[in-house]
Amino acid sequence: MPNTFNLLIKQVKSCTLCQTFSAIEANPVLQVSPSAKVLIAGQAPGIKVHQSGIPFDDKSGERLRAWLGVSPDIFYNKAHIAILPMAFCYPGKGASGDLPPRPECADKWRKQILSQLPNIELVIAIGSYAQDWHLPNKTEKTLTDTVKNWQYYVNNTTPTTLPIPHPSPRNNIWLKRNDWFEKDVIPTLQLRVSKVLAAH
Repeated sequence: MPNTFNLLIKQVKSCTLCQTFSAIEANPVLQVSPSAKVLIAGQAPGIKVHQSGIPFDDKSGERLRAWLGVSPDIFYNKAHIAILPMAFCYPGKGASGDLPPRPECADKWRKQILSQLPNIELVIAIGSYAQDWHLPNKTEKTLTDTVKNWQYYVNNTTPTTLPIPHPSPRNNIWLKRNDWFEKDVIPTLQLRVSKVLAAH
């Protein structure tokens, strides 16, 4: 398995599948290890992460680590936490924020990589693209409704999958309008992460 895994990640790191659609040079950003027990399923790197090559190396990452209740040392320990966005490269700038993750990336790589992560116990699905993929039977039409229904998914998914909004500063208004999220969901999220990592 180690040889298969290492070869796969080497192929991912050299992937240029999205280059046809972007003027920016491909730079796949992810963090994975077969031993990881927590999977952070994000969307796609922003420009700062594209430049640094470090997942969530931005304001979104600061908030996400606070939500998870973990230090940067734990967050960036790939033996414990895998970070696998829906697309590994920066998709470019859109009219309002970044463009959506390129679908070709998940189509080619996601199932292959997840098959090499047999120990995942908790999936944190960030944003609608990750939630659509990791919760294929969900019926809610909006991200807000999906996140509101988090208890159902926690109790009825294997591995346990908890949907959350993106921690981007662009979501500050959403967080103010939905203050139940940080009051009700974050404590459970932190407890789940703590238990999984403690067992690890």
